[in-house]
Amino acid sequence: MTTPQKRTIQSLLLLVCLGIVSTDTHAQTSLLDRILERGEIRIGTTGDYKPFTYLNPETGSYEGMDIDAAHMLGEALGVRVRFVPTTWSTLSEDTLGDRFDLAMGGITRTLERQKILALTEPYVTIGKSPLIRKSDRNRFRGLQDMDRPWVRIGVNRGGTNEAFVRANIRQATIVMFENNLDVQPAVAEGDVDVMFTDNVEAVIYARQNPVLYALSPGEPLTREDIGYMTVRDDQAFLNWLNLWLYQMQQKGTLDALRSKWIGEY
Repeated sequence: MTTPQKRTIQSLLLLVCLGIVSTDTHAQTSLLDRILERGEIRIGTTGDYKPFTYLNPETGSYEGMDIDAAHMLGEALGVRVRFVPTTWSTLSEDTLGDRFDLAMGGITRTLERQKILALTEPYVTIGKSPLIRKSDRNRFRGLQDMDRPWVRIGVNRGGTNEAFVRANIRQATIVMFENNLDVQPAVAEGDVDVMFTDNVEAVIYARQNPVLYALSPGEPLTREDIGYMTVRDDQAFLNWLNLWLYQMQQKGTLDALRSKWIGEY
């Protein structure tokens, strides 16, 4: 092998090594650093879960407790906030696929999600409650009354509402909806009889529509924590998020957001 050939091979090996180092360095760079460098954080949200996230069709803008929190998060980071639409059935896939940096909007902390993703410390505790018509208060007094062959349960596809229904309903007819926002109008109009959802959402819907009734929201059928979701194994970003949440709690900011969007129930 001639000297020029040796030099060429050495140069190629050097470029390969540099490429590997560059790739490894990017892989090891925290999402936090990339957000700061980009000057923007991408927030994935479904826009269909009051009081946490709701895409207002009249304004075309997102609103809710977690939308306010997202803007505060952006301010704390010193970056712009861009909302990216997602759905409950694709939420985990979209997070893993780098469609956004952080998922926000009433996301339940579950062991299944924690297997492949990272969830922050909780900022509110909720639980599943039935949303029914006010005229059916005597007909439906508990879960057993609702799991009957002649009862129709409306549920949105994907997420913990469907998981609860699949685990607890054996006899009633399950009617699937693609959009969570379509279920409660179906209850009000009599197309389905019951919607199992988080107590905070059931209370909001009952306040907005006198036909609807949130059954025992103060005594939910489950106890679940809500957090924010991002990619796994990025401890730097997760540490920052958890400290930000802690400081929001210490300053009373989270309590103010809860009072504004959820209130008492």
